[in-house]
Amino acid sequence: MSTLDELRTRLDHIDESVLELLAERGEIVKKVTDAKKADRVPVYVAGREDEKTIRFRAQAEKHGIDPDWAEDFLRMMMSASRANQSENTFPRSTSFPKTWLIVGGSGGMGRLYAGLAKKSGHQVRTLDRQDWPKAEALINGADVIIITVPIHITKQVITDIAPMLEKSQILCDFTSLKADYVQAMLEAHQGPVVGLHPMHGPDVRQVSRQLMVVCEGRHPKKWSWLTEQFSLWGMRIKRADASRHDRAMHLVQGLRHFVALLHASFMNRHDLRPQDMLDYSSPIYRAELMMNGRIFAQDASLYADIVFSDEERITLLKDFLSHHSGLAEMVENGDKKAFIREFEAATVFFGDFADQALKESGYLINRLADRFG
Repeated sequence: MSTLDELRTRLDHIDESVLELLAERGEIVKKVTDAKKADRVPVYVAGREDEKTIRFRAQAEKHGIDPDWAEDFLRMMMSASRANQSENTFPRSTSFPKTWLIVGGSGGMGRLYAGLAKKSGHQVRTLDRQDWPKAEALINGADVIIITVPIHITKQVITDIAPMLEKSQILCDFTSLKADYVQAMLEAHQGPVVGLHPMHGPDVRQVSRQLMVVCEGRHPKKWSWLTEQFSLWGMRIKRADASRHDRAMHLVQGLRHFVALLHASFMNRHDLRPQDMLDYSSPIYRAELMMNGRIFAQDASLYADIVFSDEERITLLKDFLSHHSGLAEMVENGDKKAFIREFEAATVFFGDFADQALKESGYLINRLADRFG
């Protein structure tokens, strides 16, 4: 029988072989990247990845390998491939380069999208506060003007820039609320208008598989090349009604960020330090704590702008606090039956999504525990 040391040596050789195969795979990915660029194929093609995943799972079962584990491994490889492709140039959605003007180009999102546009061969200009004396010259000849500035000054920037625009120029924004801002652009500019909301932060390694929400304003045929360019970067495009988008974002952003502050502020008040909590936390609480901590690694004024962005969001927040007070009465009265009724009503409301959440959060917990537990 082989000794334990001999078996371990064999495993080391196999692991090295796996790395050699991954390196070979990486070289082929580079050739795929060149072919995609030549054929104007997006970085991320959902159908291709789905077909490959199904086939890979079946192959794994034939070899006696857990198909869930195999899918995880495959998806990590595909993610790495997309990241490698994103390090290089992208295909361009137009025959000739377009000129982009990014207002707020020195910010995180401005720098990210300026870099992506340049990798696609477009010409990029940026306009920041110190450049305002040159604003008219920078706007002149630009095909698309993207406003990505703090939400509390977005309408003012729209108002200031609009008189300098030609009717043929596309005006759009990256604001996280859409209805009022799309309307502001429509009123200020007579040309093509589109509201955009990239559903990610500036720190993403790649935008493939990231979501871009598109709210139509005016003349969609004039800005269709822009959304096609997002698709070529591998982004998922979701066309949305601006009002429905905003209603969802009040909860996704406004209330979520406020609850994070409530949680963190209470921990601070009772000196419940994050590191001490991690020592005794379950994986699910660790995930929740990490998502809250992520917020406090960023700028406070940014989140203040998000939470207090408009009156509708503030009204919803007040209603949330009132509802919170009502639930707090259950605790004050020791009313366990009322708690159970409220819990069961929420269970009915969540319906089948609760099972989906259980499955997806279980996956997240297991991966988090594997990596950082």
